[in-house]
Amino acid sequence: MSSAESRLKPDHKIQLSHATGGVQPAGSESKQGPNTRTAAQAESLLAAEKQTLEMIADGASLKDILNNLCCSIDAEASSVMSTVLLMDPDGERLWHTAGTLVPRDWLPVISPLPISPHAGCCGAAALLKERVIVADVATDINWIDEYRDLAIKNGIRAAWSEPILTKDGEVLGTFALYSSEPRIPTDAEIELIEGAGHIALIAIERQRSHRALEEALVEIKNSENKLRTIIDTIPALAWSARPDGSAEFFNRRWLDYAGLSAEEAADWGWTGALHPEDRARLMDYWRYVLASGETGEIEARLRRFDGEFRWFLFRASPLRNDSGKVVKWYGTNTDLEDRKRAEDELGKAFEEIAKSEAELRTIIDAIPQIIVALGADGSFLSANQALLAYTGLTRDELGSEKLRAVFHSEDSERLRHERAAAISRGVPFQYERRVRRKDGHDRWFLVHYNPLRDERGEVIRWYATGTDIDDRRQAEERTRQENVALREQIDQVLMFDEIVGSSPALKTVLSSIVKVAPTDSTVLITGETGTGKELIARAIHKGSQRAGRAFISVNCAAIPSSLIASELFGHEKGAFTGALQRRQGRFELAHCGTIFLDEIGELPSETQIALLRVLQERQFERVGGTRVIPTDVRIIAASNRDLAAAIASGTFRADLFYRLNVFPIHVPPLRQRKEDVPMLVEYFVNRYAEKARKRVSKIDKNALKLCQSYPWPGNIRELQNIVERSVILCSGETLWVDPAWLSSQEQLQPELSGPLTETLRDQEKEMIEAALAESRGKVAGPDGAAVKLGIPRSTLDGKIKQLKIKKYKFISET
Repeated sequence: MSSAESRLKPDHKIQLSHATGGVQPAGSESKQGPNTRTAAQAESLLAAEKQTLEMIADGASLKDILNNLCCSIDAEASSVMSTVLLMDPDGERLWHTAGTLVPRDWLPVISPLPISPHAGCCGAAALLKERVIVADVATDINWIDEYRDLAIKNGIRAAWSEPILTKDGEVLGTFALYSSEPRIPTDAEIELIEGAGHIALIAIERQRSHRALEEALVEIKNSENKLRTIIDTIPALAWSARPDGSAEFFNRRWLDYAGLSAEEAADWGWTGALHPEDRARLMDYWRYVLASGETGEIEARLRRFDGEFRWFLFRASPLRNDSGKVVKWYGTNTDLEDRKRAEDELGKAFEEIAKSEAELRTIIDAIPQIIVALGADGSFLSANQALLAYTGLTRDELGSEKLRAVFHSEDSERLRHERAAAISRGVPFQYERRVRRKDGHDRWFLVHYNPLRDERGEVIRWYATGTDIDDRRQAEERTRQENVALREQIDQVLMFDEIVGSSPALKTVLSSIVKVAPTDSTVLITGETGTGKELIARAIHKGSQRAGRAFISVNCAAIPSSLIASELFGHEKGAFTGALQRRQGRFELAHCGTIFLDEIGELPSETQIALLRVLQERQFERVGGTRVIPTDVRIIAASNRDLAAAIASGTFRADLFYRLNVFPIHVPPLRQRKEDVPMLVEYFVNRYAEKARKRVSKIDKNALKLCQSYPWPGNIRELQNIVERSVILCSGETLWVDPAWLSSQEQLQPELSGPLTETLRDQEKEMIEAALAESRGKVAGPDGAAVKLGIPRSTLDGKIKQLKIKKYKFISET
């Protein structure tokens, strides 16, 4: 044997101990125990083989079958990745066919891969027809440097390949495992490679058999003799039968296996090769398939020529004519003896597992995740140490009412039917529920249920694992609530986008903002309606260290007094009628940010007390709750009311006022900022012209003069509305303002009587009539009587009606 071959075939096997990272002989046993490892591996290989046979029977492609096999092996051996390479028909190269975990950059190297001792472990294994183990790609002398560098780059440090050989020694391909660390495979991984190679061989040979059989079925329409010749050569037991079920033909492999001649097996003679215990059952099922006219399959034992009975899968499919009538039946017999023996071995393994329950419990107790074992019906059996440590229960208390008490009653009621239905279906499932910790706090857990089945596929036990997801849920809920608040802020129609103006009064306000913004001091903003108090609050927030956190705005006057406490501080589920779930309040949403309490003077007295506590102690309780919640939030309040008068009347608490009035800012009304009016008009014109897709390049001088002379009782909000209306009605490039729009509602005053009243009324009437005469009866417009008198049009119309002045006589004079 050459040195290269010695390197490829180790003289002895060793396995790696994953617990310690050391190397130990193959004969030593891991802490899991040989029985547990053998049983788990046998179960996985048996499941993979069974699924492979089922996929073959269902007509799945060879690529899908081998990919499924690789996925099963990858799941069993999580530290490695598997791949299958199939031989080219010319026998000169290998092609990558399966293995979803193989790095994409590595695929061009192994597809195609020449058959050579220097073409990696797979090329060498296909050449030598023996298992090849490369313990360290970096130091292996038979790897081409180009392959070596690319393998290491893609995380392949060790590679082990098993050739897939037929009984005649024909190389069909290779099955390989790649490891991300330099090492040789353990005994368990060697057995896994051998088992996977055997399953791959079954899949390839069965696929070749089915392909040959399908080709034979196509040829039957052309030549019966040719079909029989082909069927005799395929590596499978094949046969055909007449519509009544009597055998018509058996291929040579079938006859050689049973040791019967074609004449002996014809018609119903083949039944003599069936096991006596299976004969009646198979014949009953065969008659049922004949009556149904559908494809069928059944397992039964068939006698070999030497008298030994082996398990086979009998599969039959009908051939129909153009009218849909069954004219012939074709079938194959697939050897299942190895699978049956594996099932028997698995049953023995389960018996060993049952005897090693104490050892298995020790292993489960060492796992930090909560694990609960349940019966097939979902009843409690046992739990690991992690559950005891979390709940504070003892083992004697498990299974009692105390265990049921740690699970939240609402979740138990909600999940009762869902859990029962899932257990009855026997498939894995999961849900989220709350579990009480030993300190009394409930935390959310994600619970996974997985069934354990016996060799017959029946569920014998359930294992439930619990993962703590409480922190994740809280983060998700906090994000959701912040998003809600953000959407509310975005959807809210702001008064204006920026602070516009350069008047001394406004500069005083801006100076105060610059000084107080960097601090965390409480600010009280006062001013008339429409002066932009919320804009001032946002400017303070943007200039503070909390600018990157939430800005939560609350209009205290817009919320009913019965709900204001819940809105500010949140509520627990069931705190009042309609409280169907726990809800966070605005103070919680504004944590580490800023909360703006507009119209603070409208707060009910009981809410004022709660707010005072937040200001004093920086903590609060939800409505209906008992848990004290700390808060870190900056409070900015605003009011258009005279809070001093409210304190005097007893509707506002003096102690709350002094707590809020740490840094007062008074926003001046627009009538005290007349020099800012032109700038504001220009700003709003540009804003609404762009929104209306209009071109407004000029502002009428009279309109601007009118805006500056008007007192603006509605302040900036009223100016904004007037400009928006003007832009909408503007038909050219020059903006104009109708003086009638600036007429405020006339206040009703009690009628006066007496000589002085009459004199004033007469003088007022004379002034109005003189203005009407000068304007020729015109009230509105730049040259109307209202402008001449300096009063709004609506006011003048009211005076004309009140003084019974006849406008038409002035019009007629023109």
